[in-house]
Amino acid sequence: MANYEKPDTWSIKAQREAYPARSVYKLKEMDEKFRLIPFKGRGMAGDNSGSALAGGFRVLDLGAAPGSWSLYVLRRLAGAGFLAAADLSPLSRQYDQGLFDGGNFSFIRGDITSPELREALLELGPYNLVISDAAPATTGSRTVDTLRSLELAETALAYGEAALKRGGALVIKVFQGGDSGALLKRVRGLFESARAFKPAACRRESFETYYVGLGRLPKGG
Repeated sequence: MANYEKPDTWSIKAQREAYPARSVYKLKEMDEKFRLIPFKGRGMAGDNSGSALAGGFRVLDLGAAPGSWSLYVLRRLAGAGFLAAADLSPLSRQYDQGLFDGGNFSFIRGDITSPELREALLELGPYNLVISDAAPATTGSRTVDTLRSLELAETALAYGEAALKRGGALVIKVFQGGDSGALLKRVRGLFESARAFKPAACRRESFETYYVGLGRLPKGG
């Protein structure tokens, strides 16, 4: 087993830039590469109108704890839009400086696979972007961990399928192996474009990757 207790360059950078975990740089790289979150003068991927924020850009963050991805999104939205987030664990309040208390943020603590939580999150949508860094508690068995990761990724994809607006985007974490290729095929069937992408901040020994879907196709089409 790898020793993740010793801080690496990304962990030190996260502390310096006031994020609770190094995972923020995975989302940051994907945002910069795929234009996931708009800002003034620039729309989301495939949209050059720059009007997405003015129209209420909405994001869903699944498996949000300790909160780095949520904090990154809120900082990028800069008071505009809306973010809903969920996790079994609470979010760290070490660096949020009140952002988690804002009116454009809602955190629900619970299991993202539960029908009750799903219903509550769907009621807060529809969304322009669904992101998931959800991962299972690892066992040390790659076979078991991959299977559990795939189940969470399928759950995240189901949220995206049900709650994304037309043209919306999806980012989900997957442990490579098993039927992960079949999952990517399903993502490709729901979006104009989809691909696997491994950010630089992923640990070299990790077998995690991310599936990124851009341009949610019309439902039923």
